[in-house]
Amino acid sequence: MNFSRRYLTTPLAIALMAGSAGATAAQQLYGPNPDLPEPQRGLLPDMEVLEPAEWGDRQPTVPDGYSITAIATDLKIPRQTLVLPNGDILVAEGSGGNAPKLKPKDFIAGIIKAKGKSSVEGGDRLTLLRDANGDGTYEEQTVFADNLNAPYGLALIDNALYVANQDALVRFDYEEGQTRASGPPEVVTQLPAEINHHWTKAMTASPDGQYLYVGIGSNSNITERGMEAEVNRAEVWEINADTGAHRPYATGLRNPTALTFQPDTDTLWAVVNERDELGPDLVPDYLTSVQEGGFYGWPYSYWGQHVDPRVKPENPELVESAIAPDYSLGSHVAPLGIAFSTPQVGGEYAEGVFVGEHGSWNRKDPVGYKVSFVRFENGHPTGDPVDFVSGFLTDDGRALGRPVGVTVAPDGAVIIADDLTNAVWRVTRDDAGTPQDTAADDAPSAADNAPAPAADAATDDAARPESEPATPENDAGTPDTQPTASESQTTTET
Repeated sequence: MNFSRRYLTTPLAIALMAGSAGATAAQQLYGPNPDLPEPQRGLLPDMEVLEPAEWGDRQPTVPDGYSITAIATDLKIPRQTLVLPNGDILVAEGSGGNAPKLKPKDFIAGIIKAKGKSSVEGGDRLTLLRDANGDGTYEEQTVFADNLNAPYGLALIDNALYVANQDALVRFDYEEGQTRASGPPEVVTQLPAEINHHWTKAMTASPDGQYLYVGIGSNSNITERGMEAEVNRAEVWEINADTGAHRPYATGLRNPTALTFQPDTDTLWAVVNERDELGPDLVPDYLTSVQEGGFYGWPYSYWGQHVDPRVKPENPELVESAIAPDYSLGSHVAPLGIAFSTPQVGGEYAEGVFVGEHGSWNRKDPVGYKVSFVRFENGHPTGDPVDFVSGFLTDDGRALGRPVGVTVAPDGAVIIADDLTNAVWRVTRDDAGTPQDTAADDAPSAADNAPAPAADAATDDAARPESEPATPENDAGTPDTQPTASESQTTTET
């Protein structure tokens, strides 16, 4: 079957209008100032996870002028991807966690969540995809490294490939073009892994290549396991890429599941999964710039100074310092991927961010299950998010796929990991390479924003402690000729 069929949607401007009309005039779901309803609490939260369905002859929907292709299938829980300098794509595959359940809530929720996950066992590996002749078909698929521990975040600095396992940041030597790691990885630093309710360790490198930033999710929804379990959790760590020395860079982010730097700036951005069980429209998951030393509320408050009444004892002084996020993505969409666009993507999707939304469990009406695009103006998000890749839900209420990581390649292709289909999708612009692309081709690409050498990484480390403890203030069938979806895993919403 040929996966490169085109699917049509309305243009971005029309989608923006439609998105605004979808909410009531009195309710703003997206942007910097979302309407926050009163909390709704019950014995059990609203729970609904969609059972998997097979694609058959269907494919995800992309905008007019773009095409989508499944460039890899038969993977083992693909989570995040990294485009290497020669165009090869690395895919991190795995599933971690397995935190003890808090009965009865976690026991019941675990059963429901398991309905919407793949039955394929996580690969604990990196798979390399290669398109040797540049025709868009990745004919070579090899295991680059195995025997890892739920790998998630990926970053390349010069000849060092960094992998954020669920328990440690590790480093491989890398030479351009190699298809297999030359040996076992070196441990750079251990990462918090006790309990690991939120196990994913998102990662990105600073533009100068000196530091790695790793997201570490909380060990509970809102401290049900006690504050002792939250030491070094709900944070973004800054880690010296050479020595492994680390410190908390920002705190109070319940589950920062994807990180990236805004092109041509030193601004770190994240998507964060917020807390559950306050109703279908609380609390908004969000996209935000991450301020050094900033506190973002968890567990004591949400969206700035909105106090969570469930958390005892309260901490008014810390709540007073809580930073409101930049942009609401809507509640329970479970964002797990983020990537800034480039001019090469083209059209109305050339300036902004793509967000992989894994999909909800804490509401009856499903949300997420798509890749959204948030337009940027003057360096900041604006307007409502619009669908870039959708069609992951069937008319009878089942899920065909669940997007996770999103990466933009230097040629403008958008790479999407789908951990329900166990596939990697590639979205390309149909007229890429035509004369009208000349200006875009001259613009900086994703490769131009790659980190610089890390040789001087230790220069300013005198002021950076080797390992500064965090404060306790700190929550997403196997194919043959086409992708199919199937089911398992006993972890969390990630």
